[in-house]
Amino acid sequence: MAKIDSELRELIVSVAVLILGFWTLLELTSGMIWDWNGWRVIEPQSYPPCEANRFLQFTCSTAWIGMIETIKIAILATFFGMILSLPMGLLSSRNLFPQYITYPSRAVVSACRSLPSLIWAIIFVILVGLGPTAGIMAMTIYTVGYLGKMQYEAIEGMNSASLEAANAMGLTKAEVSLWVVIPEAANHLIAQMIFMFEYNVRSGTVIGIVGAGGIGYYINLYLKFLQYERVAAYLLIIFFVVMLIDLVSIYLRSFFTDESENTKPTWTGVFLPQNNEKATPSE
Repeated sequence: MAKIDSELRELIVSVAVLILGFWTLLELTSGMIWDWNGWRVIEPQSYPPCEANRFLQFTCSTAWIGMIETIKIAILATFFGMILSLPMGLLSSRNLFPQYITYPSRAVVSACRSLPSLIWAIIFVILVGLGPTAGIMAMTIYTVGYLGKMQYEAIEGMNSASLEAANAMGLTKAEVSLWVVIPEAANHLIAQMIFMFEYNVRSGTVIGIVGAGGIGYYINLYLKFLQYERVAAYLLIIFFVVMLIDLVSIYLRSFFTDESENTKPTWTGVFLPQNNEKATPSE
């Protein structure tokens, strides 16, 4: 319990420092020492009229709308990708199925990750048109390939004793997968899904450049009009949001890390390494 409290305290401090740093940068470049035009991207759009509270006017800005759409795309792509990749991960595991099943399954998983999300986005923009639907489909395909590989590697690294016991009981492959493998590997699967969401948020900021929705659409728009200050503002906002999600992701994934096998990293430990050598009692 004390360890959880310590990790939560470190998360809160890290998030507070990140927000304070971004707010300071915003204030310094919004007229205090430099009147930068880039931050107009967080001002409400003139049309349609913003009906939000004056303290929430930024929710009508292109930066907010684009970033929220990017996060929505990442959530849906991670969800659908997880549902589709889990069967592929099971079928690709050599400790569960014979080679004539695992080889084709691995080929499908490999094909899904053979192209980056940006290329898949171009393909689906051609097939289904502009918009977030193409982005969701593109990132879902890549998620299947990326998660599928991590999943079958995690499953193949399981303790063989539980699988041998299940086979000795006469369970079918489906029953072994459902009642033994998934519960046994649940922590790894959840941690992988959280990491994949974090990855998809980063990828989602890029696919909009080719018309697949998200904040990348606005970056591409202002690039065409040579408004580089606004493009730079979008990039700073993306950096801030991705860092924020990364901090929360590390904290959440720490709950699904086996402490007996791995030492959970801490933010203070990065800058202030601790001596892990245990003192030996004097004779």
